[in-house]
Amino acid sequence: MSDKYDMVDKTIDDVYCRLVDNVSDKVEVLLFSKTGRMGLQRNSNLNKTLLIFSVFVCETISSQVPRPRGVSLSRASLYPPDKDFTCFDGSATMPFSKVNDDYCDCYDASDEPGTAACPHGIFYCTNAGYKPMNIPSNRVNDGICDCCDGTDEYASGAECVNNCAELGKSAREAAQLRAELVKAGRQVRAEMSQKGVNAKNEKQNKHQELQKNKEDAEKLKEEKEYLKNEAEKLENAALEYYRKLEEEAKKKKVEEEAAKNRAEAEETFKKLDSNQDGLVSIEELQTRTSFDKDHNGEVSPEEAKWFLNDQEQVDLDAFINSCWTSVKPYLLMDSGMYTPPSPDDTTGSEAQDMQEGQHEGESEGNEDEEEETEDDEDTEEHEAPEPVHEEYSVTYDEETQKLVDQANTARTAFQDAEAQVRDIESELQRIQEYLEKDFGPEEEFAPLQGQCFEYHDHEYIYKLCPFDRTCQQPKSSSSETRLGTWGHWSGPESNKYHAQTYDKGQICWNGPARTTIVNIDCGSENKIISVSEPNRCEYVFEFVTPAACHDQLDGDDIRDDLHDEL
Repeated sequence: MSDKYDMVDKTIDDVYCRLVDNVSDKVEVLLFSKTGRMGLQRNSNLNKTLLIFSVFVCETISSQVPRPRGVSLSRASLYPPDKDFTCFDGSATMPFSKVNDDYCDCYDASDEPGTAACPHGIFYCTNAGYKPMNIPSNRVNDGICDCCDGTDEYASGAECVNNCAELGKSAREAAQLRAELVKAGRQVRAEMSQKGVNAKNEKQNKHQELQKNKEDAEKLKEEKEYLKNEAEKLENAALEYYRKLEEEAKKKKVEEEAAKNRAEAEETFKKLDSNQDGLVSIEELQTRTSFDKDHNGEVSPEEAKWFLNDQEQVDLDAFINSCWTSVKPYLLMDSGMYTPPSPDDTTGSEAQDMQEGQHEGESEGNEDEEEETEDDEDTEEHEAPEPVHEEYSVTYDEETQKLVDQANTARTAFQDAEAQVRDIESELQRIQEYLEKDFGPEEEFAPLQGQCFEYHDHEYIYKLCPFDRTCQQPKSSSSETRLGTWGHWSGPESNKYHAQTYDKGQICWNGPARTTIVNIDCGSENKIISVSEPNRCEYVFEFVTPAACHDQLDGDDIRDDLHDEL
């Protein structure tokens, strides 16, 4: 029940003071209509007079309402002095004399609103001339002046100075400056709103126009695709003859190369088959220095066996099918017609040493390294050179060439039409994203899109690009760190347009993704006024803009503040 009355404290005060405000407003309107534009200053003085009059009447009314110390106007009726007092929670009833007797009788502390007897009680500061406030009862008579009127230290002996009038004056001056700022900002906001509405209308018209263009472009694309397919059919029919010729020429060339390769293999087999028994054996290969893989001056049985595909001896077919690809590179290299590639200087020098026969007198360590390198090179040396195929260039007859040119032209035309459709679709998507964005109830934030605003501190440059991103850039570097990407409006329920959230920024080292909250307030210009990092990787921008200068800020909200000050 205590919370319920806390919520209506301000409402009761407003009821008293609005009675005076209604009279003041009517007098102000009447005098303003008579003085006209030349009487603006006189009306300003009149406003001050009416405000003083309102304060006087409200304070008079407040002082005439009987209530115990620490009780607000809204709860005065709950403390009738001519009746017994019942605790708000109904736990007890007692003579009214026990209210504020410095002894806590009620569990809800309702019998001690003006003392510190109940540890969980609430003391109401009237603060006439400024804003009323509630403080915990344990701060009553603690020697510290919490209420600007000093009423919380009535028995502590603390020398409290009543500075409510000065605070109220400062608050009213601040409210007046705020009102003037809002008034000036509202005019700019109206212009921004009109720009936003115009931009949205233009986007909608452009969207409709592009939709029509897209339909036309898709029809054109279909036509070009049909023409391309028809031209390619004629082209394929005309080229079929030349394809057959080309395939036959390739096949013939491959057969000729295969026959030539077999003939070379047969000739080599006959040379290696020294005893003419139709077999090439390990002993026969050992007589050929071409097969000395390790260049030690002799062909070992293991080396010879390697060339025979780990066989003791092979016949002609086995030699051609499984051995020739290993034998041929060594024979070519021995004749100087083939040199294996040298991946580095060491390998190149070793190849030169092998060719010149400079292997004697080297240390065992060099021999070991040489053997390892040679083992790595064996794979390359065993691979036969890739056969070189000639490129087949076909000269078309005049009619065929004409069909090929027409098909190429049709393909280019189709690709152009297809690209045009993609471009239109991309632009439609961008416009659709713009139209789906919430730029405020009157499109007043729309002109901010496409702009970027900077804030400089001693180390960084912070950048806000509304509806796009937030960034941080060291002054000593040109690299940017993205602090967040446009997410959504995140203000309170009363006005969600008071804050924006930019999330999914770059990942912090060993931490979360960076996020930014942009708090938005009324200002005469678009400007970042401060940047902070209250938590690791969480940034807060304070941004002012005329787009946030709403009408209600100059009306009921300010008037409610003035009521509270009374």
